[in-house]
Parts: sequence; C-alpha cells; structure tokens
Amino acid sequence: MNLNTKVTLFFIAIAVTLMAVLVAISLYAFRSFSIASATEHIRTAGEVVRVHLTESMINGVIDRRESFLKRMLEVQGLRSARVVRSPELERQFGQGLNMESRPDAIERQVMAGGRATFEIFEEDGETMFRGTIPYIATSHGTPNCLQCHQVSEGSVLGAVTMTMSIDGLRDKALWTVAGITGAVALFALLLVLLLRRLLRPISETATAVEHAVQRALDGDFKAHVEQQTNDEIGRIANDMNRLLRFLDNGLNRIGMSVARLTERPATPGENLLTATIDMVDGLSKASHFKQAIEEDETKSEIYQRLSTTLQQEFGRGEFSLYEIASNKKQMKSIIVDGEAADGCRWCDPEILVRPEACRVRRTGHVVDSIDNPGICYAFQPPAEAGERRHVCFPIIQSGAVGSIVQIVCTPDEENKLHEAAPLLQVYLRETAPVLETKRLMESLRDSTLRDPMTGLNNRRFLEEYVETLVAGVQRKRAHAAVLMLDLDYFKMVNDTYGHDAGDAVIKALSTVLKQSVRASDLVIRYGGEEFLIVLLDSTAEQACVIAEKIRAEVEALKIQIGSTVLKKTISIGIADFPGDSSTFWQAVKFADIALYQAKETGRNRVIRFTPEMWSNNEDY
Repeated sequence: MNLNTKVTLFFIAIAVTLMAVLVAISLYAFRSFSIASATEHIRTAGEVVRVHLTESMINGVIDRRESFLKRMLEVQGLRSARVVRSPELERQFGQGLNMESRPDAIERQVMAGGRATFEIFEEDGETMFRGTIPYIATSHGTPNCLQCHQVSEGSVLGAVTMTMSIDGLRDKALWTVAGITGAVALFALLLVLLLRRLLRPISETATAVEHAVQRALDGDFKAHVEQQTNDEIGRIANDMNRLLRFLDNGLNRIGMSVARLTERPATPGENLLTATIDMVDGLSKASHFKQAIEEDETKSEIYQRLSTTLQQEFGRGEFSLYEIASNKKQMKSIIVDGEAADGCRWCDPEILVRPEACRVRRTGHVVDSIDNPGICYAFQPPAEAGERRHVCFPIIQSGAVGSIVQIVCTPDEENKLHEAAPLLQVYLRETAPVLETKRLMESLRDSTLRDPMTGLNNRRFLEEYVETLVAGVQRKRAHAAVLMLDLDYFKMVNDTYGHDAGDAVIKALSTVLKQSVRASDLVIRYGGEEFLIVLLDSTAEQACVIAEKIRAEVEALKIQIGSTVLKKTISIGIADFPGDSSTFWQAVKFADIALYQAKETGRNRVIRFTPEMWSNNEDY
C-alpha cells in the first residue's frame, strides 16, 4: 500500500468518524430541542386552559368550557385535550362535564404528586408527545383559588392532559441533520481529493525513488526519477537523479580501473556494485599479502605463505608450486597440496630434470586445460585421483619464468577456478618482484660466502657458520675433525705455466676434495691454494684415514695443461675439536701447526697434531 492510499484511507476514516459523531450529536440535540419545545408548548396551552377556566367561573360561563377545549384542538399540533377533577374538587362541585372523564393512572399519579409528567409514545405510526399538568390551589393572585375552592394551600384541584404530534419536528430535525451531514461529507470529499492531488507527486516520487534504490542495490544505477513538481519533492527527484548518475559514472570508472588491474572481464548482468566491492576487497587483500611477503626472510617463507593463501583465500586443496633453478636446467618441486615436497604428484617427474617438458616453462604463458583439454602432455594426475583439470600460472622473474603455480580441480570446480583466476594472477604479480628480490639477495649472499672459481664455501662462510657448527657438536657431545690442506710447490705452477694453469689445478683439487668427503662435511677454500675440511661426527683417527685417502688421490691426479700433464702433491694437518681444544678456532690453529710440520718434514704427508707441537701457552 503506497503513501497516497494510506493517507487517503486515514482521512476518510477521520471524516467518517467526524460525520458519525456530528450526526449523533445533532440527533441528540434536535431530540432534546423537540422535547423541550413540545413541553413548553403544552405548558403554555395548559396555562391558557387554566386561565380560561378561571375566567369562565368568574363570569358564570363555565358550562361553555367544553367548546373551548374543542377549539384548543385547532391549535397546530394538538391532538387531544381534557381536564380532570381531583377528588377534593369532586366532593365540592361534583364530577363535572363529559370531557372531564375519570382520570387514568398517569393523571392520578400527577394529582397525587402535584408534578407534571411528560412522555413520548407511538400511536398509529405517529410519534406523540403527552403532557399532564396539575392545577395547584394557591392563595396568591386575584382572584385566588381559595376564594372559591374549599381546599388547603397547595392542594391539587385537577389536571389538564394534552397530546400533540412531534413528527413534524422530527422530520425537520432529520432533514437538518441530513443537510449538515451532506455538507460535511462534501467538504470531506473535497478535502480528500485535494490531499490526493497534493500527495500524488510525493507518493509517485517516493515509489520511483524506492524502485531506483532497488535497482541500485542490484547494481543498476541507470534508473530515472521523474521530477513532477518544482518544490522540495521535485528537488529530491532531481538530486536523486544526480546521485544515481554520479554513482554510475564513479562505479564504472572504478570498475574499469580495477578490472584492468585484475584483468577480470565484466560479466553480463552482474551486480556492478557487488563486483566492484569484491574486486576492491580482493586487491586490498593482495596488497596485505604483498606487504607480508616483503617482510618474510626467505623464499621458502614466501612459498609457504602463498600456499596458505591458496588454501584459505581461494579454497584450493590440490596444487603444486615449482621453482626454476638458476641454471635454467632444472625444476624443483617446492610444495604439493599444501605440504613441502621434492617430487611431482600431478605431473610427469621428467619436468624436474628437463624443464622444457613443462609447457608453462617453455612458453611463459598460462596453460589452461579447462578450455583446452589435453593441452599439456606433462600433466599426468594419478589414476586414483579421478578426472582432473589444471591451470598453470607462470611467475615471471627478470623476463623469464622463475616459478610456476599449478592449480588442479575437478570438473565441478572449473567455473569457480575460472572466476578466481584473475585475482589469483594479481597475487602472483605481487609475488613475482618479491621472489625476484629474495632470489637476488640470496644470490648476492651466496656470492659473498662462496668461492666463485671452485664453487666451494669460503672463509667468510665458516666465520658465519662456526657458531652453528660448535653448537651442534656440543649438543650431540660429538667430535669434529679439522683438516688443513695445502698444495706443495703451487707457486711454481703459476710461475712456470701461468695463472690459468694454476686455476685449473685448484679446480681439479676442489673436485677431488668434494668427492672424497660426505655431503654433510664442509669443504672450504681457506685462501689461495690452502683448503679447510671439517669432518662432522668424526674423530682424529677417522680423519687420518680420510686425509690419507685424499693425499693419495691428489698424488695420483693428472692435470692436462695444453700439451703438458701436471702432477701435484698435498700436505695435510689434522686437529680434533674439542679433543685438542675446546675452542674451534684454536683447533684450526692446531691443524695449521700440524700442516706446517708436514711441510717441514718433507711434504706430501698427513700429520696429526700433538701437544708437543704447540709451545705457546696462550689461547689462539
């Protein structure tokens, strides 16, 4: 029910109520007026009869009173008139004329009580008014009643009863009330029509605004509210249209800008407001995600946060994160289905050793098997997983594919994945430069901790790692053997064959050293032709066996330099930590002293440190 109808019904109810009250009051007032008028009329007629009877008795013509009463009936409205005598009067003068018949019950009551009685009754379809008025004896006036009547003061001498029709008064009252009611009804009708005319623009404008708001809530801001008046209602319509145009233009501009950022195409019939809110909300979350990964320390933390985002924000449970090795010849599986992994589940493992088999790595483009089934031959989901589709997204770093995000879905989830793809690419674009920065930082850090020629860790690495190494040895209450190695007569190689030959010898030696120890052991280029090996969880006796093996392999090593074959030997000093010293760097010093002894005693040999070799009691 609109406003106009509500107000109209409200005023009609008020008008009907007022008219009902007015009619009731008018009818009551006219009834009271009619009764009062009839009462006064009968009282006046009764007084006229009393005066006439008195004059008739004085003048001796009382016998003509019957004709007088008949003439009284000729008065308009009177229907009957009669006079009755009281018992006191009958005892003195007899029963009187025929018209002075015996009193009825009402007349007897009036004469007994001395008070007039009036009543309304129906007779032959007419509304009649009857009045019975007593004549009371009094000594006042000239002549007074007591001069002729032998009664006491205040006695009732008789009563006159008259009836009259009040239909005329009633009809006049009804017509008057009808006229008043008609006038009020006409006025009320005019008022309602005027109100409807005044309220129609308000109601229609309110309805139009309501429809416009409903359309706006559905994302349609092109509604128009017609301006019907030039007052406040008209200004509301005009301002509403301006607001709708402003919102439509603004949201379209925002939507297009956000769509360009997310590369999300507009969907026909979509709610513009809801879509814009969702896109802005997604961009806000992507911004917070970027801020979070910028504060992460390593690439692994970034990958883990990306994995968590895929699960929580995008509701994905089946996915893989791959990283391309810096040499571009290998791929590494980082996370599979939310768990750290080093193998493939959804793809052929060949892509890990031959990245060219991965279509995303090869092309640098998004690979979508939802729109193009079977596009990638490397996608090989396990048979027990059932039917699966996938979309692979490249993360571009320095102009090339640095990482790959593979999302796997069932056929029922294809639409949902397509809808989430634009926002997911926003996250990946935010991730790319941060991953690139972390990679460069790790490369820079690695270059400062690694010897560029041999690929071995350098002395700076040992200085940063030593606390961790010592803590591990102490925690496990184990031993670490320290080997200090130095090529014999290496300066002669540089002087005789040049520095290129010297570099070749160093590279060949580093290869021998790496192959002679475990992956958990540390091989460090300590400086020039000097190397340091830390054998973890090894005693000095075990280190002597390894050292002798190294010495023999170096002695047997043949290095081709042009047309010349070089053979070199190596000297090795060994110390035990914490067996020889509770301080790691002092153990390194003891290994260096043992190496010096090997050099002094003929080179090409392994010497185990003994306390006799250290004559200085100061700590190193």
